[in-house]
Amino acid sequence: MPRRKLRVTGAPEAPLRAALAALRTGLGLPRDFPPEVLQEAEHAAKAAPPMSYADATDIPFYTVDPPGAADLDQAAHLSRRGTGYRVRYAIADVAAFVTPGGALDAEAHRRVNTLYFPDEKVPLHPDVLGEDAASLLPDRTRPAVLWTVDLDADGRTVAVDVRRALVRSRARLDYAGVQRLIDGGTAEEPVALLAEIGRARQRLEVERGGISLGVPEQIVTERDHTYRPGFRAPLPAEDWNAQLSLLTGMAAADLMLAAGTGILRTLPPAPDGAVARLRRTAVALHIDWPHHVSYAALIRGLDPHRPDHAAFLQECTTLLRGAGYTVFRDGELPPITTHAAVAAPYAHCTAPLRRLADRYASELCLAAAAGREAPAWVPAALDALPRRMAEGSRLAGTVERESVDIVEAALLKDRVGDVFDGCVIELADHRPTVGTVQLVTPAVIGRIEGDHLPLGERLRVRLTQADPGTAKILFAPA
Repeated sequence: MPRRKLRVTGAPEAPLRAALAALRTGLGLPRDFPPEVLQEAEHAAKAAPPMSYADATDIPFYTVDPPGAADLDQAAHLSRRGTGYRVRYAIADVAAFVTPGGALDAEAHRRVNTLYFPDEKVPLHPDVLGEDAASLLPDRTRPAVLWTVDLDADGRTVAVDVRRALVRSRARLDYAGVQRLIDGGTAEEPVALLAEIGRARQRLEVERGGISLGVPEQIVTERDHTYRPGFRAPLPAEDWNAQLSLLTGMAAADLMLAAGTGILRTLPPAPDGAVARLRRTAVALHIDWPHHVSYAALIRGLDPHRPDHAAFLQECTTLLRGAGYTVFRDGELPPITTHAAVAAPYAHCTAPLRRLADRYASELCLAAAAGREAPAWVPAALDALPRRMAEGSRLAGTVERESVDIVEAALLKDRVGDVFDGCVIELADHRPTVGTVQLVTPAVIGRIEGDHLPLGERLRVRLTQADPGTAKILFAPA
């Protein structure tokens, strides 16, 4: 999943979408799956799962995803439990369809992640699995890894269970629909509790020092070959739903740490240089950030409906760039076990349709909960997984950066020669004549070249090039 959410509209032949298609070609990304992978996926989709499952089809699960999404990794059912709550969270069981060492498995290790472009995606698994047989679509019985997490009245975890189960979602909901139901007081309890539990978990997040970035989605609309930018602020329901995933990821990390073998998603504290860069971005966008105010406190006070705050929140994702995957074995815990933004140990385990590592984390958690060893294919691949995931993350980062460059060039292609207010937020190492400038309006970031670039100071800059098909945006001091 991308850190920066970016979506474009327009005909496939429009210059912006043509440039994005050329980017996919230039990166050598596969357009289709090899025939042997498709054949194996088709067979797996029709075959019975090779494992035994408990029957949880009586539980009325529901999914909450963006409209039109078909790769549904998670389904939830929320209920009261005395003064507390019970969270049932079903995760698509991809391992039920993938034969270790087979063609489908090899292709997943090659792709690592689903790659998200502003106009389409390059999936991790063939659609026959990712958007059909393995997806938790409504009114279809599906194999799942079923988490049951009991919470007290404050939303703190008191008990965790995870096992394989057959589940059957009853409804495919979207965020706007869920928000309307909750706001209107017409949501049934399993949905209404999303707000109650979500808010409780948000309070605990603040208490432990965690941060959830409410990153807005940037939408670029094409009309008559002109591109217009806009932001869509996330709904409260989106963060409440994300809190369920965080809850499960934290429970998974605790299970694996207790068992002594696992794979964590870790993030060290942000280096001073990255925070200093972000402070310069705040200056450029006229966002007041007093030195006595912490980063976490500032974030919680921002309004993603405001374009300047929305742009700053998008830049806050740069502090997540040090995240990685950390493997440990035989009770020898790694030096870092926490994720700085979560402020707790955390693991990726809730998006196996879109992320390779989650399939392994699920198997390790199932084994830990049952007090047994994980299947042999899990430890065999574990040591190489962080490197593989790092490669996938780097490619995803390249896709994101290049896509942003293309979109920003499209937004500014008719303004070459215009002068803007900006601020130099970064200088290249050992190259003081090359840097990065943040504009005030429109809130875009681009490369700047010129003598005596004043780091952290406001200045007027001139756009010297911008073409989504051939040239990234470039500025010079005006």
